[in-house]
Amino acid sequence: MTAKSTVGPTRPKTGGRKAGTPNKVTALLKEEILSALANVGGAQYLEEVARSHPPAFLALIGKVLPMTIQGPGEGGAFTVIERRIVKAAP
Repeated sequence: MTAKSTVGPTRPKTGGRKAGTPNKVTALLKEEILSALANVGGAQYLEEVARSHPPAFLALIGKVLPMTIQGPGEGGAFTVIERRIVKAAP
């Protein structure tokens, strides 16, 4: 059972991180990963991985692409592209 939040329309949020700000551990981990990537060759290394291990590279691409992309289409309609993870057929 979870406690009911008292923060809501009647009382504004006070304190904590601003929306969209990663926590310190997430920011530090991202910095370390990017540093390691730079140390092994950056984009050139990723190209080598893409050729030698396509499934691993595609999994990485799936992690960094946004879940949903929306944009205006013809006549003001919206185009929605969604990324879904599905189980591969045997």
